[in-house]
Amino acid sequence: MRKNPVSEILDIPQFSYFEFQNPFSGSYGTLSYKITPSDSALTVQIWHSRLCSEKAEIEEEKQYPMNLDGFHELIQWLEMKVPGRA
Repeated sequence: MRKNPVSEILDIPQFSYFEFQNPFSGSYGTLSYKITPSDSALTVQIWHSRLCSEKAEIEEEKQYPMNLDGFHELIQWLEMKVPGRA
């Protein structure tokens, strides 16, 4: 787990990581996710498979504003998708 985690459940980097346009993917149990930044938005995709996002069937995709508030909304939404947390 990261030194200053943004989530108590998921190992996601701080917002500054995404400000530099770095994508990030991870998983928790059967849930896989990918966060992709752009100049105006953070896009998060989820799927239930060990396949990479390019080969998996994406089940849901959401966009949030590319700012700290949008980032925190994304984290909250993603945490709710963790099996057993809804």
